[in-house]
Amino acid sequence: MKPTVIIIGRPNVGKSTLFNRLVGKKLALVDDQPGVTRDRRMGDASIAGMDFTIVDTAGWEDEDADTLPGRMRMQTEVSLEGADAVLFVIDARAGLTPLDKEIGRWLREQSVPVSVVANKAEGKAGEAGVFESFELGLGDPVAVSAEHGEGIADLFGALWPVIGEMADAETAEAERDALNENEDEDSLPTGPLKLAIVGRPNAGKSTLINRLLGENRLLTGPEAGITRDSIAVDWQWEDPKSGEMRDIRLIDTAGMRKKRNVTEKLEKLSVADARRAVDFAEVVVLLLDATQGLEHQDLKIASMALEEGRALMVAINKWDVAGDNGTDSPSALFNGIRDALYDGLAQVRGVPLFAVSAKTGKGLDAMLGAAFEIRASWSKRVPTAALNRWFDHAMEANPPPAPGGRRIKLRYITQAGTRPPRFVVFGTRLESLPKSYERYLVNGIRAKLGFEAVPVRVVLKSPKNPYNANRGGGGNYSGGSDKT
Repeated sequence: MKPTVIIIGRPNVGKSTLFNRLVGKKLALVDDQPGVTRDRRMGDASIAGMDFTIVDTAGWEDEDADTLPGRMRMQTEVSLEGADAVLFVIDARAGLTPLDKEIGRWLREQSVPVSVVANKAEGKAGEAGVFESFELGLGDPVAVSAEHGEGIADLFGALWPVIGEMADAETAEAERDALNENEDEDSLPTGPLKLAIVGRPNAGKSTLINRLLGENRLLTGPEAGITRDSIAVDWQWEDPKSGEMRDIRLIDTAGMRKKRNVTEKLEKLSVADARRAVDFAEVVVLLLDATQGLEHQDLKIASMALEEGRALMVAINKWDVAGDNGTDSPSALFNGIRDALYDGLAQVRGVPLFAVSAKTGKGLDAMLGAAFEIRASWSKRVPTAALNRWFDHAMEANPPPAPGGRRIKLRYITQAGTRPPRFVVFGTRLESLPKSYERYLVNGIRAKLGFEAVPVRVVLKSPKNPYNANRGGGGNYSGGSDKT
């Protein structure tokens, strides 16, 4: 394992900006208002070849443990368990505050090595704050500007004595693993299942992930919209059928409301981050609230995932209280949602639907097992011979139409890619092929070739026709028509 370094500090001192600087990407949301970060976020960081895992945490606030800021502080305290080093970030321009001193006293009581980072130290405005930080009794401060990248080399000098040997050992082991992988590429693992949990606010996404992990890894509560950043957590699940340990990367996302209701800049950033998380996922679980049923916004979220080519599943959460509101029985609710999905997601019929409970754990193993199966379908490649046998039978059963008395010829089909599966149909006069026949082909691929509930892309491609060009132009031929 790489050494782990935790970033700790009060709100709005630039912890997330420093996190983004060290990982080299804008992974964590950053805004001028305090308290943007709420959950721990991990990333792969490197300074001058020293590789480590960096953890961004929520701003430390002196509030009651039952409040949202208090629960955020508890998450930060827990993050220190197993850490190899701490970067205690202060605002050099603001100088030391009573809360900084309180955090410093708490850190002195811990056994983890601490380096004080005086952020926003560019120019003369931060000099006084840098000198003040000596009062913390935690050694020489490191003056940096996370926004401008100044002082990062000095961070190397502060961290190397603490984690340098561990980082070197990890790098050497990774190089040995890379050599072994090159020698035997056939033994490469499939890799962790990238599973994103999406849905409207307060559907129970973070609670569900905490239930799977068996710990309060993500911040939860009755308040809607607690999650802001998309948080990825690596985890191993024991398949109850085979007893095999399987790797999963669980991705929690911010709740997505109707676009007209999203007016604040921070919420817009959170929704955009959730959409990016869907782009990097393999399987997307749309989580519904059993007490609210299926709404139009749920269908829009599902359509967005399918348009991105992700494999989709739907889980109805809070099943332990389904029907308690006196409206529908659980079975009627399940059937109603299933029928509504069938009508609302015409592009993918038969999306897997599960009744689950993040509170009791009901249905979660079945959902995860199905997620691995649907990823296998999403990644499958059909042999060309089998594909064209199906294609011939499909055209015999339902030949293409002949608009205006002129036949449309479909010659053959090939699979161009996977994840999602993409097929190319070659023929002539394809611009006249009705949409209904394209749907016939897509539905046949799903039903007969094992791509149920998986988004399928079909492209119609005609050969180049030199007779469509200007005959006297010396070979300026027009390209054939493509139709998706």
